[in-house]
Amino acid sequence: MTHAVRSGAATPTPASTGARIPDHEIVIIGGGLSGIGAAIMLDRAGFSDYLLLEEGDGFGGAWHWNTYPGVGVDIPSFAYQFSFEQITGWSRVYAPGVELKAYAEHCVDKYDVRRRSRLRTTVLAAAYDDADDLWEIRLDGDEVISARYVVAATGVLTKPKEPEIPGVGEFAGEVMHTARWDHSVDLNGKRVAIIGTGASAVQIIPSIASEVEQLTVFQRTPIWCLPKPDGALPWPLRTALSIIPASKALARLVSQTYVEITFPLAAHFHGYVPTASFGEKLGLLHLRRSVKNPDLRRKLTPHYSLGCKRPSFSNTYLRTFNRPNVHLQTDSIEAITPKGVRTADGTEHEVDVLILATGFKVFDKGNMPPFPVSGADGQDLETFWTENRFQAYQGISVPAFPNWFSILGPYGYNGSSYFNLIETQSRHIIRLLKTARKRKATRVEVTEEANAEYFEAALKRRDKQVFFQGRCAGANSYYFDDNGDVPLRPAATLETMWEADHFPLDAYQFTDTTAHLPTQPAR
Repeated sequence: MTHAVRSGAATPTPASTGARIPDHEIVIIGGGLSGIGAAIMLDRAGFSDYLLLEEGDGFGGAWHWNTYPGVGVDIPSFAYQFSFEQITGWSRVYAPGVELKAYAEHCVDKYDVRRRSRLRTTVLAAAYDDADDLWEIRLDGDEVISARYVVAATGVLTKPKEPEIPGVGEFAGEVMHTARWDHSVDLNGKRVAIIGTGASAVQIIPSIASEVEQLTVFQRTPIWCLPKPDGALPWPLRTALSIIPASKALARLVSQTYVEITFPLAAHFHGYVPTASFGEKLGLLHLRRSVKNPDLRRKLTPHYSLGCKRPSFSNTYLRTFNRPNVHLQTDSIEAITPKGVRTADGTEHEVDVLILATGFKVFDKGNMPPFPVSGADGQDLETFWTENRFQAYQGISVPAFPNWFSILGPYGYNGSSYFNLIETQSRHIIRLLKTARKRKATRVEVTEEANAEYFEAALKRRDKQVFFQGRCAGANSYYFDDNGDVPLRPAATLETMWEADHFPLDAYQFTDTTAHLPTQPAR
C-alpha cells in the first residue's frame, strides 16, 4: 500500500520534547447529529474529557443549515433518532426540519454537550505529532489545540456544490443555494427558476409553487419519486406512544424495517433479492397517477435503475407539474445571463430569483477530508485516497493516521438510518478507546493488512449491488466517486451492528510510545 505526502499539507509541529499533555483527550469535529451522538456516547462510556468544535453558530448540522421551504426528514421519524433518546412528540410520520433541529438542541442540553463545545470555530488543518502521539488542530485565528484522539464527524451533506455553469455570478436578481436559504427574499408573485431536481428540490418545488407567479424547473436527470407513507400524528397517538410499554420500541422497529427494505437490502443485495424492480413499478404507477400530461410523464421518467441515485418520497412533487404556472425544462443549460437562464436552443428564460438545488460536495476533493489532514510521518489523507481510492476500515480508520476516527468514512454508511451509523461507529470507537486505556496505549492504528482485507471484501460484494448490476449510466449520482467506486458499506444493518462489537482487536496496533509522560490530570 502506497502512502504519499501532498505539498501544502498541514505542517507538523516542531520536534517535541516528549513531555506534552494534550489539551483534551478527545476532540470531536462537527456539531451535527453525528458529533452530538459521539459526544454523548463517549461521555456515557467514561470519556468525558472531550471538546466538540463546530463551524456554524448552532448545532444540528444539516438541520441547522437547511431551512428551505418544505425541508424535512426522508425516513420515518421513529427511526431518525437515537435509541437512547426516543421521543414521541413528532408532529408527522416524517418530521419537518425544524423539529429535527429542536431534537438536536434537546440532546445537546440534556446530555451536557453544550458546555464542552465551541461554536463558530473553523478547523483549518490537523497534523499528527509522532513524538507525543497526539493531534494538533489548527483553528482560524492561528489558534492550535491538541488532543490524543480525534473523532471526525463532519458529515458529507454540508458543503454546497455550486453548478459549473457559465455566468452564475452575472445574474442580476436574487441567487441562493437550497442549503443557504435567504428568508429575506420574498418569492410571492416572482418568476422563479430552480436548477436541479434532487432530494431538496423535491421538497421545495411543491412548497413554493402556489406562492410564485411562475416556476421554471430545470431538470438534468429525473428522480425516482415514490409514494410517501406520511401523515400527521394526532396527540392521542403521540400520548399512547409515550405511555404504552414497548410502543416506542415497536414504532422504531417498524420504521427501521421499512428503511432497511427500501435501501440497504434493495441496493446491496439486488443480485439476490431484486426488490428495486418492484420499487420501479411502484414509482411508475405513482407517476402515471400523479401527472396528467403524457409528454410531461415521459420527461419525468427515469431511465436508470432505482437505487443508482438517491430516490425521493413525495406525495406532492409530481402533481405540482400539473399546475399551469409550473414549467419543466429539460433542454440543457448553456449559460446564466443577467436576466435569467439561457438554454441550448437559444431561449432565454427570464426570472427574478434563481434557486440552486445542485446538492453538496460528497466524494469531492476539499470535502473528503474537508481540510488538510497530515498523519504519521506527514502523510496526507487526501493524497492517500487520491492514489489508493477511498477506503477505511469499517469506515472508521485509515493506516498511517493513528488516533483518527471517522463517523462517516468511506465504506462506513450502508444507507440505513443515519442514527444507526452514528451509534454503530461510536461503539466501534469506544471499544478501541477502552482497549487503549486498559493497555495504557497512546497510539491506536489500524493495520494495513486489516484495512486491505476489509476493502477487498467490500469490493467483492459489489457484483450483487444495484450500482454495478443495474442500469446506472446517466444517473449522475453522487454515490459514484471519480474511480467509479461507490464507497457505501455493502452490508445489512444487523451486520454492521454486530461487527461494531465483534471486530478483531488485532486489526489494530496499540502502542505506548510516551510511557515517560506524566499522568494526565483528571478534568
